Amino acid sequence: MLGLVVSSYLFHVLADRAEGDLAKIKSFVVSEDILSIVAKKLGIDLLLLIGKGEENSGGRTKKALLADGLEAVFGAYYLDSGFLEVQKFILQLMVPEINNVLEDRHKKDYKTLLQEHVQKSFKSYPRYVLIDKTGPDHDKTFFMEVQVNGKTLGSGSGKNKKEAEQEAAGIAYRSITEGSEPTLEGFPLS
Repeated sequence: MLGLVVSSYLFHVLADRAEGDLAKIKSFVVSEDILSIVAKKLGIDLLLLIGKGEENSGGRTKKALLADGLEAVFGAYYLDSGFLEVQKFILQLMVPEINNVLEDRHKKDYKTLLQEHVQKSFKSYPRYVLIDKTGPDHDKTFFMEVQVNGKTLGSGSGKNKKEAEQEAAGIAYRSITEGSEPTLEGFPLS
């Protein structure tokens, strides 16, 4: 339901945009990050039925569970009230997020931005390396580095590898795009 409603809205409201632009906007808006934020605003975190182990490991704050819970609400709403009602509900929640993307006030997907930039400018790709992980199984912290052509461009940490990679990619992306010309000291550009 979510993908259909958001895609349809973008197609009709931003008809002058290229298909690739619409796909990027949609990917930001229906991302786990955005959906988990919307789910928390609705209080879905308090309504999830989870086991003790998941509860003890912070399951109510896990982005994947929150996003899945929100999508389940959309599906149930559709089954209960039909397409037009669920469409109104989804748009009420998601149009502000779409506007954040259009106004460049959204959380960036730095892994994607970095990969696109590195492929275009350096004909290479980023590589993520696990440097360390600490803490007990239920509360691990991961430390990742991102490398391009063997050179470390950023490092980050997070509660999972994806978060750590995203932080490392953000540092790397900002560091190589702050100048006017893309450069990686010592890197061949061809």
